[in-house]
Amino acid sequence: MSVLKVLEIMSESKESWEDAAEEGIKKASQTVSNIKSANIQNQSATVSDGKITSYRVNLKISFEVD
Repeated sequence: MSVLKVLEIMSESKESWEDAAEEGIKKASQTVSNIKSANIQNQSATVSDGKITSYRVNLKISFEVD
């Protein structure tokens, strides 16, 4: 039987929501092993002068506990 733990993180990118998600998982995987899935909970953007300046995602990352 496997046990999974869930970690919630926020990540940001100047490129896209997809890039923000990729960067969040990449960074989390530096300290968290056995990542099995990521669920995007929320997407948002920061705006300046009528233009999107950055993309943000809230991720719930699940990983297997040893």
